[in-house]
Amino acid sequence: MRSLLYLVAVILVIGWALGFFVYSAGGLIHILLVIAVIAILFRLIGGKRV
Repeated sequence: MRSLLYLVAVILVIGWALGFFVYSAGGLIHILLVIAVIAILFRLIGGKRV
């Protein structure tokens, strides 16, 4: 589950970067970035559990 969450976060960050530099889709791109950052934070927090 953790690797899947990390994969989704990476895909969202790549999608945000492509959208930001190529398409200028406005608010949707920034929503994708926020979701990706939240997913990465969950991955970091969850990874510290033993």
